[in-house]
Amino acid sequence: MSIKSDNWIRRMAREHAMIEPFEPGQVREANGRRIVSYGTSSYGYDVRCASEFKIFTNINSTIVDPKNFDEKSFVDFSGDVCIIPPNSFALARTVEYFRVPRNVLILTVGKSTFARCGVIVNVTPLEPEWEGNVTLEFSNTTPLPAKIYANEGVAQMLFFESDEVCSTSYRDRGGKYQGQRGVTLPKT
Repeated sequence: MSIKSDNWIRRMAREHAMIEPFEPGQVREANGRRIVSYGTSSYGYDVRCASEFKIFTNINSTIVDPKNFDEKSFVDFSGDVCIIPPNSFALARTVEYFRVPRNVLILTVGKSTFARCGVIVNVTPLEPEWEGNVTLEFSNTTPLPAKIYANEGVAQMLFFESDEVCSTSYRDRGGKYQGQRGVTLPKT
């Protein structure tokens, strides 16, 4: 298994529609202002956060249970900037839609811009033959409110190509998050 370079990412996006929309370079400015960068980097792809958010709230004193998730634990918000309350989290999704090849695994790491502000970005691995918008979790570990900017870079995807094709892919298993669009809550 090897990590893939910018040239491989560009080729896979062009030939297999692996990432849509796809930015072949690194974008650092929009409308004349600096932004948190997104697009192709040396060995990865920096994804953007869409403008749809689900912000965690505890107004109902709900217990967070992944087997019986209460959707009333979130407030839906749409906008260019999301404010995450102190010691809380929000869910969002990528602007980009992914189609993962059968011999590829994608791991995600947060961007240092957010990590240095106490905001952790969490995403589970994108398995072979999974496709959809990626659900992003932003954890605000600070005692202060934190900002997330829509349509700017939030995390870097790293692509690992296997020497052999897996025997059972996410699609083969009928994975419950296959083809997801929008911000997707936990399913059992």
